[in-house]
Amino acid sequence: MSTDRLSRRAALLSFGAFSAASLCGCNTTQTAGVPAQGAPQPVAGFRISAIAVDTGPLLAQSGNPTAAWVQDELPGALAKAFAAHMAPGDPSGQTLNVTINSVILQSVGPSGSATDWMIGVATLGGRHTKLRGTSTYNPTTGDQALFVQADHGRVTALSQSFAFWLAKRWRR
Repeated sequence: MSTDRLSRRAALLSFGAFSAASLCGCNTTQTAGVPAQGAPQPVAGFRISAIAVDTGPLLAQSGNPTAAWVQDELPGALAKAFAAHMAPGDPSGQTLNVTINSVILQSVGPSGSATDWMIGVATLGGRHTKLRGTSTYNPTTGDQALFVQADHGRVTALSQSFAFWLAKRWRR
């Protein structure tokens, strides 16, 4: 009887250690909802010579540092999403103008996550597109103490999502 109990304990401890070890890499704070992309493929059509991001409406709504984070993160995310169309300094290229009207960082609900939103308008030549980018935020235990860094990460994820969905919509 004692050997059965010992082997059950050993089995439970082994299972617990294995489970804990397999979950060590699962500590993600947010997902941008952006599928992995391979190398950009050259696409015929529009050429982007510059990217301009206007966060004036966002600054009026949310203030800083949210508007500053978007101003820092979104141009790089757009350049990456439109890499196949980028032609810096090309005289035949056009400027991609993006105005961000709103960023909504929702409170964490009973499910333990929050859906964040970035709402804006993009214009390139004759194209004019209203868009909402979303990302899911799953807080970690350190996010309460480092809430500013956590919010910055949330805005970064939103910028990546917004850029991805804009590029996807314009590729249709």
